[in-house]
Order: sequence, then structure tokens, then C-alpha cells
Amino acid sequence: MMTNLFDQFMSPTLMGIPLMALALTLPWVLFPTLSSRWLNNRTLTLQGWFMNQLTRQLLLPINFPGHKWALMFVSLMIFLISLNMLGLLPYTFTPTTQLSLSLSLAVPLWLATVIVGMRNQPTHSLGHLLPEGTPTLLIPALIIIETISLFIRPLALAVRITANLTAGHLLIQLIATAAFTLLPLMPTITLFMTILLYLLTLLEVAVAMIQAYVFVLLLTLYLQENV
Repeated sequence: MMTNLFDQFMSPTLMGIPLMALALTLPWVLFPTLSSRWLNNRTLTLQGWFMNQLTRQLLLPINFPGHKWALMFVSLMIFLISLNMLGLLPYTFTPTTQLSLSLSLAVPLWLATVIVGMRNQPTHSLGHLLPEGTPTLLIPALIIIETISLFIRPLALAVRITANLTAGHLLIQLIATAAFTLLPLMPTITLFMTILLYLLTLLEVAVAMIQAYVFVLLLTLYLQENV
């Protein structure tokens, strides 16, 4: 009996109890904590340098009023990178392959950027729905199109990270299953597929980090339009 390839994306359960909350909480245990010493160790120093560089890169296109979001954006990105990277380990679960989780992160953050824009500068925010110099006959159609594109943004955010991680995990599982099946029949082909599997794993590590960065970067761009 063949195993369903999509079983790896099912939310893990223990005696019927979903373990999604545990899967979301455990990555925080891996982060080093601040100590009372005057000098930090190498891990904390490297972490601080990485945080500073990451924060500077994320806030580069944002005006000064949006810099108050820095802590949330950096925390979200580190959290997403941790979830995506831990999901590449054997016998683990990647919560970001669940569209429900990705939507639960994308929708509130996107809505917060829209609310900030409507509260602080409603004229400028609504002006994005109608480009300057639009012919009168095209005004209704353009407003409808821009409104639809505005509401599609959180869906695009969630689907992008979920689809990329799901496709990578599926491809790794397919190649690994094929290599294991062909091992006694064609050892040469199996060796080639094993090398390909290692290269694909490295690519998936890069995708896990890039998708977390893209998720937060798009949120910063949405925020820039409203501050």
C-alpha cells in the first residue's frame, strides 16, 4: 500500500490532539537568551550583528514613521526562517505549509497596514486606487481592478510561501522515494539521484530563508504605501 505524498503536510496529532501550537512554540527555545554578563559570547554577538543588518535592510525603503514596526517585522522573519528550516529535518513538520497558518499571518498584518494608511493619510491611501490622469471612461473599471488587487495581496502572500515550500518538500520526497526504489536495480542512476537530492536540499534551504524574507519584505512595501 502506497503512502499518500501529502501526508507529510497534515497537521501532526497526538491521541487526537493537534500539535500545531507545539510546532509553533518550539523554535523559540532554540534562540539564545540575553545574559547578565558585560560581554556577550560569540553567539549573541553574531546574532546581534545579524539582527542589525537585517533591520537596516528591511527598513531601507520605509519612511521614518514606519520604523516603529521594525521589531515586529524582524521577529516575524526570524520566526518564519526557524519554522521553514526546522521543517527540513527528518520526522518534523513545517507549519508554514498549511495555508491556514500563512493566511492567519498575512491577513492581520496586511489589514494593519491598510488601517494605518486609512487613519493617518486617507486621501493618499485611497489615491492608489485611481492613478493620476486616468480617462473618465476608465475610472470605474480601474477602481474595481485596483480594489480587487488590494484584497488579493494577503492571499498572494500566503499562497506564495505555502506553494514554494510545498513544492520543494514534494520534489525532495519524490526523488528520495525513486532513489530508494531504484537502489537494487540501477545503482548508477541511484548515485546520480542521491547527488541531485543533496543539491535540491541545499536549494530548499535557500528557498526556506528567501521565502521568509520575501514575505516580510512585501509587508514592508505595503506599509510604505500607507505611511
